[in-house]
Amino acid sequence: MLTSPTPSISFEFFPPKDDAGEALLWDAIRRLESVRPAFVSVTYGAGGSNQDRTVRVTERIARETTLTPLAHLTCVGASVAALRQVVGLYAASGVRNILALRGDPPGNPGGEWVAHPEGLNHATDLVELIRPLGSFTIGVAAFPDVHPASPDLDHDVEVLVRKADAGASFAITQMVFDAETYLRLRDRVAGRRPDLPISPGLMPVTNFKQVARMSQLMGTPLPPAVVSRLETVADDPVATREVGVQIATELAQRMLTEGAPGLHFITMNRSTATLDVHRNLDL
Repeated sequence: MLTSPTPSISFEFFPPKDDAGEALLWDAIRRLESVRPAFVSVTYGAGGSNQDRTVRVTERIARETTLTPLAHLTCVGASVAALRQVVGLYAASGVRNILALRGDPPGNPGGEWVAHPEGLNHATDLVELIRPLGSFTIGVAAFPDVHPASPDLDHDVEVLVRKADAGASFAITQMVFDAETYLRLRDRVAGRRPDLPISPGLMPVTNFKQVARMSQLMGTPLPPAVVSRLETVADDPVATREVGVQIATELAQRMLTEGAPGLHFITMNRSTATLDVHRNLDL
């Protein structure tokens, strides 16, 4: 999905908690549909929650829009039989692209991982499960700032190579706030698997407290330079949004100049800041 000669632009949404949130999501989807992204994805909620709504929204995108959906699938709280069933639901809806994730422990993303007694332990296992179930393109997660449970970058590189060996054909990173960490990971993996494109996750900040909380949950540190720029305008929502769009634009320009195969925008179900960055980049 990331092999186009031009940068592959994609958008990520999260499952709405109620009908009002779903209306907001669909407004964002319709607005972002106009820029013709390569694909869009819908995550699970924290700790693997809202799976049913995620599946339903992904199916609806496949049926009712011109967009290509990338379906999220995690190992959290699921038996192998249940995972097979979800893959079957996706296939029946015409979904042919799956992002295979281990997922975070429910209730505490930084807690100890405990697999379902009849489930899987690693994203690599999930890739191996999906591969023979249909003609799916399988993506996986990458962690430029090192996975919270990983001892070091070497281990993360090894895990990504294993995922590629198992059948993954592309990777998407957690949100990037330091282009150097993305480029370091990208180059290290390219030395082993040059055929695995890695697209950086990019989130235009519109709420500093929100992104700081997400950063803590994901184990993705915010660089001091980014923190200082956002803290100076933290009490001004309009200025925060402007600075957030500037930071995202600068990061995107640097990574694209250095050969990133695309950009994966984490939209938080809002369209305007993402569209501003997209316009700034003249894509």
